[in-house]
Amino acid sequence: MKIVDAIAEILKREGVQFLSAYPTTSVIDATAAAGIRSVLCRQERVGVGIADGFTRINNGRTPGVFAMQYGPGAENAFAGVATAYSDSTPILLLPLGHQRDRAQVFPLFSSAKAYESVTKNVETLNQPDQVTEVMRRAFNLLKNGRPGPVMVEIPADVAGTDVNDATVTAYRPVTTTRSAGNARDVEVALRVLLAARRPIIHAGQGVLNAEATPELVELAELLGIPVMTTLEGKSAFPEDHALALGVGSGSMPRTVLHFLRDADVVLGIGCSFTKHGMATNIPAGKTIIHATNDERDLHKNYYADHPILGDAKLVLHQFIDAARDALGKDKRRESTAADEIKRIRAEWLAEWTPKLTSQETPITPYRVMWDFIQTVDAREAIVTHDSGSPREQLVPFYRATAPRSYMGWGKSHALGTGLGLNIGAKVAAPDKFCVNFMGDAAFGMTGLDFETAVRCGIPITTIVLNNSTMAIERHALVVSHDRYRTRDIGGNYADLGKAMGGYAERVEKPAEIIPALERARKMNADGRAVLLEFITSEEIEFSHRRAF
Repeated sequence: MKIVDAIAEILKREGVQFLSAYPTTSVIDATAAAGIRSVLCRQERVGVGIADGFTRINNGRTPGVFAMQYGPGAENAFAGVATAYSDSTPILLLPLGHQRDRAQVFPLFSSAKAYESVTKNVETLNQPDQVTEVMRRAFNLLKNGRPGPVMVEIPADVAGTDVNDATVTAYRPVTTTRSAGNARDVEVALRVLLAARRPIIHAGQGVLNAEATPELVELAELLGIPVMTTLEGKSAFPEDHALALGVGSGSMPRTVLHFLRDADVVLGIGCSFTKHGMATNIPAGKTIIHATNDERDLHKNYYADHPILGDAKLVLHQFIDAARDALGKDKRRESTAADEIKRIRAEWLAEWTPKLTSQETPITPYRVMWDFIQTVDAREAIVTHDSGSPREQLVPFYRATAPRSYMGWGKSHALGTGLGLNIGAKVAAPDKFCVNFMGDAAFGMTGLDFETAVRCGIPITTIVLNNSTMAIERHALVVSHDRYRTRDIGGNYADLGKAMGGYAERVEKPAEIIPALERARKMNADGRAVLLEFITSEEIEFSHRRAF
């Protein structure tokens, strides 16, 4: 058995279902021979994004895998891996490496050296007979602790080396283990929550990874505490719930602004409390309870008055048990939060209604978002955004009602990331209506991978908001634009979509938005990838952007 065949067998035993890849690497044919589907992208960054999106929708139970050649293939994948690392997505990366006898020769590219800063671990398979040990270590890191990308570099001369079949047939899949928090710490924190005047819960993607939404809902209802989420944690708490505040990101609904500003105690669960442009800062003067599975997050940017180290699901169970003991059987903490949330949300939406329902042309992007919200059942969809304006315009208003029905991302927010995530999501959940919103600038980065969806029979819908300019960047391009028109960009993206074999429409009038969305869903159901290009205005107003 060749090393690449051994790796393919191990992947299969670990439940890997498909391989995202770009040649040339012998891993592609080896995995195909083992019955693992190949999805070949147009560029490596998108290929990593496909693996990333697949993994997110599966909560890491079935990891996405990306394979690429040495040199340019490994080099081009970097941005995608950086995104997965910043968003803590457990994907397996299998780059070829240069032959061992010249791998260290200048200036040959070394994945082992270059990717150390954006992976949980990198290991080079230098000894063929250690293939099972190396792969076991990789899957252990993928399945346990804080999630993140793991890389195994396969030197080109090792890939074709023979290995004893018995070595591989003895391989057993790695199991996952999780730890609860210290029971005493949880009891003390629970008393703080019960004594709080205006507590809130700040939930991150650790709740999604742990599949702990039911526990989060139960605790919120038991204590009557409103819940906000991080951008990556959007959908961890159903946003149509009476206690849902929405997402604290670069932009936010007024409910988040109002309750976070007035909160006296913040319970962070499954979040990192990282200070970042895509994360709402926590105002000073709050008592912070911070439950995370990574000790590096504790006290990182905020002092944690009550730190708890443990898995989100197990810690939430501990809080629920402690709350029931404290409150008594079948009792709940008194709270008027739901009525207050309803009032604040109604006032906020009333102020935004003119934009959300505008008849103007070019179409305001908010009208596109609003019509999408009114047309699509959020429980039947998986939605994501791209970087920049589409994210800021969509996130505050779109309500994700089921876990992983939305993929929020952005700590490392390279333009064009949403397309790969969306393709991977559709592979993981073929029955869902998978949609990504991207601007014309983002399409310029990765748009040709729409052809990947067409060619591979992955029926996604891509919505391109084309305002023919770089609107959100106008503050940074003043003189250069006045002199050289640097913000002007353009193109007919619907024509490109058609040229790549997909179904595409260009929409210029508000009344055409909903019919176009309905046709897109029908085309997806018929197995066709869809690109909808909406001609939009240069919109730069956002909901409470950078309010803290």
